[in-house]
Amino acid sequence: MPFPSYATLRTETVEPHVLQVTLNRPEVGNALNTQMGHDLYDVWTRLTEDAEDTRCVVLTGAGDRIFCSGGDLKERNGMTREAWTRQHELFERMYWTLVDLPVPVIAAVNGHAYAGGFEMMLSCDFAYASSAARFALTEVTLGIMPGAGGTQNLPRAIGERRAKEILLTGKPVSAERALEWGIVNDLCEPAQVLRRAMETARTIAGNAPLSVRQIKKSVRYGGQMELRTAFRFEIEAYNHLIGTEDRLEGVAAFNEKRKAQFKGR
Repeated sequence: MPFPSYATLRTETVEPHVLQVTLNRPEVGNALNTQMGHDLYDVWTRLTEDAEDTRCVVLTGAGDRIFCSGGDLKERNGMTREAWTRQHELFERMYWTLVDLPVPVIAAVNGHAYAGGFEMMLSCDFAYASSAARFALTEVTLGIMPGAGGTQNLPRAIGERRAKEILLTGKPVSAERALEWGIVNDLCEPAQVLRRAMETARTIAGNAPLSVRQIKKSVRYGGQMELRTAFRFEIEAYNHLIGTEDRLEGVAAFNEKRKAQFKGR
């Protein structure tokens, strides 16, 4: 789908059905400023309203050292309480729209992910990271706290005790520890991170897109329910797929020993 020219992002459909979104402020560690908040919110909103041919998104950062260093503290220096609140309300909408996005988002973490950058990665469905990357939620050292899902997404990913250590100390976690604790799915050599994410995105984009969306929805919302209710929610999501053209195509392709051609219908 066509996107406008953004001041802080690059968007490119790198291959059929796969959109790459690149945080593009490498001179300041891809820090999140107000304009980037507007740009990201626009991308995620457009994809929510109509993803068109996009079936999977890869989110990465420009450069080879930093994925995202978090909020732009130079922009925030001297900001009034009212201006800070308005900016953060924009960031909240942007992060929540990312979390709720119907299509999967894979983070290709090309370098360090700190504060809001770490929270952005945690808002994605899963992540591959550079072996040189480090991760931290440093807000406690700045007199604030994570406000873009960090105190919620991190404990859900790795458990309360490990999350509290990261949240309360503000100390960085190595890539190896991030993999061991389940923060990221795999580590790669720095030059291979994006390629690894693209390989997985290509696989996802080749699967039935309606099935992918229903699975994402079932995992996200079912995980917040009592188990028996979640089973029922899963079946409701499943039942929506029975009458689709893609379900008929998938069964036919299996029996005819060929690759299925899914159309998202």
